[in-house]
Amino acid sequence: MSFSFEGKSVLVTGGTGSFGRRFVEILLERENPRRVIIFSRDELKQFEMQQERRYQHEAMRWFIGDVRDKDRLRQAFQDVDVIIHGAALKQVPACEYNPFEAVKTNVIGAQNIIDTAIELGVEHVIALSTDKACNPVNLYGATKLCSDKLFTSAHAYVGARPTRFAVVRYGNVVGSRGSVIPMFLKLRDSGRLPITHVDMTRFWITIPQAVDFVLSCLGRMRGGELFVPKIPSMKLMDLARAIGPSCQYDIIGIRPGEKLHESMISEDDTPHTVEYDDRYVILPYLPQIGAPGLERTGKPVAPGFRYSSDQNSHWLTPDELREMIKPFMKGN
Repeated sequence: MSFSFEGKSVLVTGGTGSFGRRFVEILLERENPRRVIIFSRDELKQFEMQQERRYQHEAMRWFIGDVRDKDRLRQAFQDVDVIIHGAALKQVPACEYNPFEAVKTNVIGAQNIIDTAIELGVEHVIALSTDKACNPVNLYGATKLCSDKLFTSAHAYVGARPTRFAVVRYGNVVGSRGSVIPMFLKLRDSGRLPITHVDMTRFWITIPQAVDFVLSCLGRMRGGELFVPKIPSMKLMDLARAIGPSCQYDIIGIRPGEKLHESMISEDDTPHTVEYDDRYVILPYLPQIGAPGLERTGKPVAPGFRYSSDQNSHWLTPDELREMIKPFMKGN
């Protein structure tokens, strides 16, 4: 069920981020979109992105704007067919210290995207989520859970208009800006790496894998779904050993707002979750919210099912781990 971008106009919020850059690169390599619009706040990041040959394409457009600004969204969404919503405040400590700033971007910004997409007849909208939105313990996760609910419930007032919404939720992205891999690479020459807890586990996905999954969800979405990929887990300690095998490890304790293990599907989601070979899909809690023809061909998961990083059936082997981090080891 592939999705054709032939002649489509595509907008990516937060398009200068790790995911957005790779998504646009793959889109230009594989597809023939009419326009690809980068919508983000930072003019310097846009300038730097424009200097790279892979983004010097006649289809590219560049919009400075903030998802908090609905008027600017109306200008940017004119004649847009597909929106990938990746803009968010993501740093857990920053969100804890500036809580309403996180709400304004991650929650009010999400509603602005929804309202404007419906108003202007955008056909497909996929919002990017995080494992921290499942049973959240920090403000970032709570705002993303609220955002997820807004997007999956938006069909309650779409009516006869063409707009369809879905959410993609995945775990830690290997090598994304501000993540643990770049930090470990930076610190390993010091001979010491900080470890929060020796048993801490996380889900892991590479940026190309995340892009491929989002593209596949565009072809399958009918509206109201939350898609979760089947991805491997690993211990943070194993990651540290792969990056700095000769380093000393300082156990610093779990930080405020952090879990020992992450989940992407809770037991409370079980009655609404179906399984496929490569993914799980959480269907809308209220049947009337989903779009007509919502895909229900998956296998219902067992009662009490929970998809968590410590109970995963797929664990990264050392070779798989080294392969995943290889692009970030060059020059380090």
